[in-house]
Amino acid sequence: MSSYSGFKFEICVDSVESAIAAFHGEADRLELCGNLGLGGGTTPSLGLFKAVQKAVPTLPIMAMVRPRTGDFLYSDAELEIMLEDIRTFKQAGASGVVFGVLTPDGRVDVPRTTQLVNEAVPMQVCFHRAFDMTRDVMEALTDVLSIPHVTRILTSGHGPTAPSSLPTLRALADAAYKSKSAVTILPGSGINASTVRPLVDTLLPFVREIHLSAGRWDDSEMVYRPEGMGMGVGGAGEWGVWRTNEETVQAVRRTAIDASVDYTQRLIDG
Repeated sequence: MSSYSGFKFEICVDSVESAIAAFHGEADRLELCGNLGLGGGTTPSLGLFKAVQKAVPTLPIMAMVRPRTGDFLYSDAELEIMLEDIRTFKQAGASGVVFGVLTPDGRVDVPRTTQLVNEAVPMQVCFHRAFDMTRDVMEALTDVLSIPHVTRILTSGHGPTAPSSLPTLRALADAAYKSKSAVTILPGSGINASTVRPLVDTLLPFVREIHLSAGRWDDSEMVYRPEGMGMGVGGAGEWGVWRTNEETVQAVRRTAIDASVDYTQRLIDG
């Protein structure tokens, strides 16, 4: 489905149920992960990918390629896993893949990222929020822009959330636009119905995509819960299931589109 004026909404999900909720919330694209509620998500299984593909066949799927939680400094063995996962998702019909690789000193690892990108072509490639863990935001942008075939950068603007980092996001969006590169900035983290309006007002016209999970921990239907036992997640996630909320997706979409309409009207009014 197509959003107003080309404005797109990418929803990050880790289950068939969340993918269906995102679809009914009028998402334009999915980022598919495993274990989304734990450390930002990891590579989804091929079984999950195929099940989501079957459940929402009209939605493009960007598959996360991240072999583990934690940092983004990968061993040679981990890089080989990432390359194999990229081949697998390409063969399975993914629209694109999402990954990020850093050097020990906090720069984008250009050679290794280039290796992954070359394996992914002709799929879309998103450099994910490893970008926000780099030592210098504009240096990181320059590094990513130097890699051919990258489609977009998912970033919170080098801050804890996108709404708290609007000046940096604006600077990134302006710089990417002025570079004449095909790379676009995709804001993500902390975006909801109450924060999306100022974000859109600040970043238009250079940003026309938004990334969010619209998720929450829903309480498990398990009745038997052994006292003092758990699997190490802690908090609501110990006896909960991470789910995307359809109404949240719709609310963010409505608010962002209203802001876009108002922006267009201001241009018309001069």
